[in-house]
Amino acid sequence: MKESFRQCMAWLHTWVGLVVGWILFFVFVTGTAGYVDDEITRWMEPERPLPAQIMPEQTSTMLDLALTQLAAHAPESKAWSITLPHQALNPRATQGLSIGWEEMPQPGQRGRRGGETLDPATGQIQPEIEPRATAGGTGLYRMHYALHYMPYPVAIWLVGICTMLMLLAVITGVVTHKKIFTDFFTFRPGKGQRSWLDAHNIVSVMSLPFFLMITYTGLIFFMSIYMPSGRDVMYGTGDAGRQAYFQDIRNQKRDFLPVSLPQASLTTMAQSAEQQWGKNSIASVQITHPQDSQPYVELRRTGVTGVYWTRAETLRFNALDGSAMEQEDTSNLTGDTQRVLLALHEGVFAEWWLRWLYFISGLLGCAVIGTGLVLWTVKRRTQHQKRTAKNASLSTSERFDAAGLRLVEILNAATLAGLPLGLAAYFWANRLLPVTMADRAAWEFHALFLVWGWSFLFATWRPLKRAWLELLWLTAAAYALIPLLNMLTTDRHLGITLPYGDWGLAGFDLTMFGLAATFAYIAIKMKRKWQIASLKAKATANAGLQTVGANS
Repeated sequence: MKESFRQCMAWLHTWVGLVVGWILFFVFVTGTAGYVDDEITRWMEPERPLPAQIMPEQTSTMLDLALTQLAAHAPESKAWSITLPHQALNPRATQGLSIGWEEMPQPGQRGRRGGETLDPATGQIQPEIEPRATAGGTGLYRMHYALHYMPYPVAIWLVGICTMLMLLAVITGVVTHKKIFTDFFTFRPGKGQRSWLDAHNIVSVMSLPFFLMITYTGLIFFMSIYMPSGRDVMYGTGDAGRQAYFQDIRNQKRDFLPVSLPQASLTTMAQSAEQQWGKNSIASVQITHPQDSQPYVELRRTGVTGVYWTRAETLRFNALDGSAMEQEDTSNLTGDTQRVLLALHEGVFAEWWLRWLYFISGLLGCAVIGTGLVLWTVKRRTQHQKRTAKNASLSTSERFDAAGLRLVEILNAATLAGLPLGLAAYFWANRLLPVTMADRAAWEFHALFLVWGWSFLFATWRPLKRAWLELLWLTAAAYALIPLLNMLTTDRHLGITLPYGDWGLAGFDLTMFGLAATFAYIAIKMKRKWQIASLKAKATANAGLQTVGANS
């Protein structure tokens, strides 16, 4: 009974993984890029200036200059905000000194938002820099749940179904491999199907916590779309009910009065905050006036050290007399739970080392899916070769199976090697397409899918093993040449970014070298494995001929 149950789980694990494997690989590749979407966008907008180096003593001056501009350009607003350019403590915060505001909203609506970038030295509004049109890293992140070239609701449901099946595949995989943790320490190279299974087990165990977290929280992300019945029962099915639901989730029921310049010194508040957090540690300032409370100034600390809904890294001061105020308990169990889960999925709370761990875990997720797809074809190819050796003439069902196997092998080569090649084409297009080209951002995506589509034709036309190796080498070359292309077309290359200490931009180019080395290593290992297998097959065939000759 136990073995029968495990066999059923193995069958379910295999076929669930195969049916949705290629879509999930696309979702994981683009979703992994989403963990560094800010850095990708910066690289794809080389017209933007490098981050300014700000001295700690400039903080009070910048705050005063920003307040003056807010009072002049956004009077009678619901909220004011000031963002300080302290990249040294938060490498992902690449903006300069900026101000923002939200106008007083109409009943049941949100107020319009505005903002300006200021010169840190003079406080004058700086002209808006118009970088080249690009979807950047945000476009890649959006594709991991909205896909492309299809209606948004269809894409959401398709990805949701695949995610649910992926969660099923993870659970059945754990049930199937009763020695999964023992197998984690076992890898037997050069053993064909056994080697692929070992590799699949190793990367699966390494990324198992990440897999469980990312699939479950991915479903939670759109729970009101996938399971709207509970919301509709509580709030109703109309627009008013949905609006009330989201207000409860976001805790946005409070009314506000228009803000004005604080009567207390903002510099004194900043100095008080820096005594607790350290010099140059204020990331942003927000000024609001709740209708049922005193106006207050809230200072947020530089660097993200917890999930984004927490208030642990903020200090609040009375805008009238500058006295410290206690944080209000605005917790909402439902909303806080959802925000924690979404923060876990997006990694918005992650510092640089944890963000790298997210990125590596995403790559391991791609490896789990890739090795699983290849393992299926290796196993079926071995079975097909045994049937062919026994009987030269295949039945109709066996020929159908052989055609299906060939299709899966083409899909594997074109997706596992071709999709990364298409992603490299996305970056190449960003540098090579004319800056003034119409629909430029759309053509960056077109380049990705054109190259990916070409890889399907290439894998169909070429012998399978050659297609694998040639696509892998093309992908390795495409990534290795991206930093060189960047150097030839912009002044944001490693020769500039490394001495400047801009690890966001420099890290992109260095990661391209790392990806190129990874694909080159895979190509070398696969070629060596196939050469060894070919030599063994020839040796076995020669031994058989010698045996036949001796017997005759």
